[in-house]
Amino acid sequence: MATTTRAGRPADFATPGISRRSFMMGTAGAIGALGLAGCATPGAGLFGDIGARPAPRSVYNALPDERFPIPAADISRVPSQYLRHNVRYESDEEPGTIIVDTPNFYVYRVEGDGRATRYGASVGAAGFLWNGEAYIGRKAEWPIWTPTPDQIGRDPSLVEHAGGMAPGLDNPLGARALYLYQDGVYTLYTIYGTYHTQIIGEGFGSGCIGLINQDIIHLFDQTPVGTKVIVLPA
Repeated sequence: MATTTRAGRPADFATPGISRRSFMMGTAGAIGALGLAGCATPGAGLFGDIGARPAPRSVYNALPDERFPIPAADISRVPSQYLRHNVRYESDEEPGTIIVDTPNFYVYRVEGDGRATRYGASVGAAGFLWNGEAYIGRKAEWPIWTPTPDQIGRDPSLVEHAGGMAPGLDNPLGARALYLYQDGVYTLYTIYGTYHTQIIGEGFGSGCIGLINQDIIHLFDQTPVGTKVIVLPA
């Protein structure tokens, strides 16, 4: 059954010249109603921390060779379960499939053989959650962020970015973006990067999915255009 969704761009915490409230209010604004296709159930859905293998914390070290050098992630602000793990995850989905476990703030990449890579995530705030099936229609390294007319209407100061906000650490989309499509059309939902680790494990923004920059880079590098994405209901 189709799920009615509310569209918006991913939000993040305050950046120079843009208030936290601007992002919270702006990204919560609807651009229009989108219907996501019926949600596909990922097999048996058995997963948990039994047999979990945490990644070394060094995966969150600084990345000085990036176009915009990324500092070490402040993982002291992230509950340990939301750090990257390889976990048991029984699924009938093909390896590479991305499954967003909205109620538990996780993103899984199915690895096969009953395993998955699990990342902690930020998901949409209450009132802006959505679920359904999509696919990665486009990928971008250090993407440009453009506020929607609705966002600018809520916060006129964003008009300076109407032509697009340049890439960089303060850009709300972070180091990488995976754009979710249906039937050749961008849904306005994105899996994006952030260095604001305090939002991981929280409902924030208007339905987009945020990962720590080091995690979105790891997922991005393994995710080709066309990859199936399933977003589970809250």
